[in-house]
Amino acid sequence: MSNTPHELHEEFPEFAAKMTEMKSVNAHFAKLAEEYHEVNRAVYRAETNVEPTDQFNEEALRKTRASLKDEIYKMLSA
Repeated sequence: MSNTPHELHEEFPEFAAKMTEMKSVNAHFAKLAEEYHEVNRAVYRAETNVEPTDQFNEEALRKTRASLKDEIYKMLSA
């Protein structure tokens, strides 16, 4: 557990310009990016005990974040 936010622009710096463009022209990508941001913030708040949760919920949030990240990467690298 790193307690470091996993922002998309930090995860995929090589795709920063493409992410900005895709958010404005691809509604599905924009929705995925927003959902990733929301889940990522929830994970961070759980890790830092701002909003404590049980380990099962935190693990589920991390799995959701990983799944969203994978889908976003596939779209960026296509």
